Amino acid sequence: MICMSKEELQKPLHEAVNLNGSSFPWDDDKYLKPFLQDDSLLYSFYEDDEDEEGDTMIVDKKELESYLSPFEHIDIHDEDASELMVPENEGKDVVMSSDKDMTTAKPLDSLSVNDPSVSISSYSNGKKEMDTIRSTMIVAKEINNINKSYFSSYSSFGIHRDMISDKVRTDAYRQAILENPSLLRNAVVMDVGCGTGILSLFAAQAGASRVFAVEASEKMAVVASQIAEDNKLLSSGISSEGSQRNGVIEVVQGMVEELDNADHIKPHSVDVLMSEWMGYCLLYESMLVSVLYARDKWLKPGGAVLPDTATMFLAGFGKEATSIPFWENVYGFNMSRIGREVVEDAARLPIIDVVDSCHIITTTKVLQRFDLATMQPKQMDFTAEIELELDSNVDSTRCYGVVLWFETGFTERFCHEKPVILSTSPYGPSTHWSQTVLTFREPIAMASSCGGKEVGPVGTNESPAARIQSRISIVRAPKHRSIDISMELTGIASDGRKRSWPPQIFNLN
Repeated sequence: MICMSKEELQKPLHEAVNLNGSSFPWDDDKYLKPFLQDDSLLYSFYEDDEDEEGDTMIVDKKELESYLSPFEHIDIHDEDASELMVPENEGKDVVMSSDKDMTTAKPLDSLSVNDPSVSISSYSNGKKEMDTIRSTMIVAKEINNINKSYFSSYSSFGIHRDMISDKVRTDAYRQAILENPSLLRNAVVMDVGCGTGILSLFAAQAGASRVFAVEASEKMAVVASQIAEDNKLLSSGISSEGSQRNGVIEVVQGMVEELDNADHIKPHSVDVLMSEWMGYCLLYESMLVSVLYARDKWLKPGGAVLPDTATMFLAGFGKEATSIPFWENVYGFNMSRIGREVVEDAARLPIIDVVDSCHIITTTKVLQRFDLATMQPKQMDFTAEIELELDSNVDSTRCYGVVLWFETGFTERFCHEKPVILSTSPYGPSTHWSQTVLTFREPIAMASSCGGKEVGPVGTNESPAARIQSRISIVRAPKHRSIDISMELTGIASDGRKRSWPPQIFNLN
């Protein structure tokens, strides 16, 4: 249509409609007919994408609650539920009855306006509850997928060779198990995350009466059973050679949080709970949560946890611990530009590497202690404040960052005959855990003493810091089995002046 004049443009194309009456044109039922028959959008406003593999999603409620605990609180009211399930009215509008949260749900089309259980507020609350359920299910699906990937990664024999070949690690467990006969003889033992079953084999060798070797990886559970059978330590049944087995090891496949159906493992029936659960920076992988769950579920009152303590340490390192010296002289050429860029990148990501003890320039401080016999999962998230000073053998230098390591203790509390310490310290033999390196955005000049009047910002060569105050927070990250580390630094000069740097956030995933 072409308008030839302003008047034609202003002329209406239809008759004016009087809207003063009580009815409106869109009240007609013809406007309720969809343009497309069976339009999927009319039926799927709230549907989540289906799992590509079509698997039933099972996530332990305690694991989910523990994972969500650092974030906004989400109530899971059904205390008896062992898995998250989609409500029967999935895909339909529902209203939650206001007299008891999440216990009854009524389809909207079955409700009348005069229904006393329905109100605007109950509809609003019901929708919030449904949104909570859907959000929780999304998180549960993510946890499920990460768990699959995590346990699948432990199906690689190379990983197990690295761990078993780590003499610091394996010898510490072997000593604690074999050289404390009063603890293991005739004991019922549970090994959480048994892998190849090496710790379970040690326990059987030490005289345990029964060993439950729990392994979530389906492949490694089969392998652990075969290894136990090859060493004539697998319990019950007929062996592949046709003879009766008389061993003590029973391999149980599944996450420890999913063993509620293992009726033959009675609650609080285990004498010794052991696990090699430690990850990089101690807490990466969050396997400690599973160990604490097993402790509360199956360990007898007063039963032993191996190891029973864990301690995190922190110290500052100098330039030689970075890659800068390498790039300063490459066959006689100065490539320090690359070194500086590498250090800048390292200020955003934690580095897992072996740090030589001669490159540590400050005192060593305890960052956090854990008592595995009594601690709760929420204590895995913590903030600590420490103060670093130059080592007594160092007069002045620059601090380029901090290095974290840990040790676990098999203490006299349970290991009366032979207490053992497993240390990942840079002052001892290296382990497959190495150390965790957190690099400063800019190096901080330090000096044990400074003569004369200091000028310039604290932490520079003109005004070196005598001490560095560090506020370190380590928490479980939104991504399951990962951890977030925040670091806040304040340099303090010998005359009391202070300078703070912007916080740094590191994610270990």
